[in-house]
Amino acid sequence: MQALVLDAHGTLDQLRVVSDKPVPAAGEGHVVIRVGASSFNYHDVFTVQGMPGIKVPLPVVIGLDLAGTVTEIGEGVSGWKIGDRVLVNPLKPGVGLMGEMVDGGMAEYARVDARQLIALPDNVTFEQAAALPVAYGTAHRMLITHNTVKAGDKVLVLGASGGVGTATVLLAKMLGAEVIAAAGSDEKGEKLKAIGADHVVNYREVDFGKWVIEKYGKPQRRTFDGGVDVVVNFTGGDTWLPSIKSLKRGGTLLVCGATAGHDPKEDLRYVWSFELNIKGSNSFYDDNLKALLALVAEGKLDPVIDSVVPLTGAAEGLALIRDRAVLGKVIVTP
Repeated sequence: MQALVLDAHGTLDQLRVVSDKPVPAAGEGHVVIRVGASSFNYHDVFTVQGMPGIKVPLPVVIGLDLAGTVTEIGEGVSGWKIGDRVLVNPLKPGVGLMGEMVDGGMAEYARVDARQLIALPDNVTFEQAAALPVAYGTAHRMLITHNTVKAGDKVLVLGASGGVGTATVLLAKMLGAEVIAAAGSDEKGEKLKAIGADHVVNYREVDFGKWVIEKYGKPQRRTFDGGVDVVVNFTGGDTWLPSIKSLKRGGTLLVCGATAGHDPKEDLRYVWSFELNIKGSNSFYDDNLKALLALVAEGKLDPVIDSVVPLTGAAEGLALIRDRAVLGKVIVTP
C-alpha cells in the first residue's frame, strides 16, 4: 500500500511516499480501516522536526486524524462490522498518539484499536470527519466542556486562520459571542469574516492589544469596563503579555498550546489586579468528538477545509501548514 513515511527527524524532506508498505493486519482487539481521509495538524510539523522528551519510533507513518471504513476485524472485537464508517480518536489507549507512537492516517490502510472507533453518521463525509479530532476536539473542550464562552462575550482569537483557530471562531460564534479574529494577512482576514468573524485584525500590521483598547476601551481595575471577555491564545511567546493586557477585569485567557514559545514574559500584576482567569485546556475525548459529529450531521457546523490533496502531494500539504499558508484544514485522501 501507499503511505507517507517519516524515516528520520529533520525537515519535510525526510518524508517520503512509499508504495510497498505492507497492509497491516488487525490482530486482537484491533481493526483495519481503509482510510477515506486524513488531515494534518501543526503537531505533524513538530513530529517531523522532533520534540524534546518524546522518542518517536522511526520509521513511522504520520497523521493523527483519520476517518474511513472498517475492512478487517480482529479477535475480541465486538460492536463493529466490516463496512462500518468510522472516525478515529487519535489517542491509542496505553500507547499514545497515532502518527507519532504508532503508524497514523497518511496511508491507504491503518490499524486501529477498536476502543478508538466512533460511529460516523451517514451524512458526514470522510473529509469533514477527518478535519475534526485534534483541531475541533481541542476547541470544543476548551470552549464548551470548560464552559468558558457565553452569549455576548467579546472573544479575541489569536492564530485564527489555522485548524484550532477556525474551529474556535466557528464554535464561539455558535455560542453567541462577538468574535475578533487575528490573522497574518488581509486575505486571511476576509476569509475569516466570510466564516463568521465579526472583526479581523492583521497582527503583522496592527498591534492587537492596542486595537482592543481603541475598540473597547482600556480595561479598568475598579469596574468591568474596557477590554475583551476572553482571549484564546495557543501561540504563547510574544503574544502572551499583550493578551493579558487586553482582558477586562475578570476576563479569561484560554491556552491549549504554545506554537510560538512556551516560556513567555509574564506580568503577574495584571493577573491579580484585574482578577484574571488563566484556564488551560488539554486534548479532547470521545464525548467532544461525538458532539462535533452531531453538530456536523445536523448542519450546525461545517469544518473549514483549505484544500484536499492526494497522498502523493501530502508533503506539500504539510508545508502549507508549516508556512501558515492555509485557512483551516489540509485534508489528504489516500
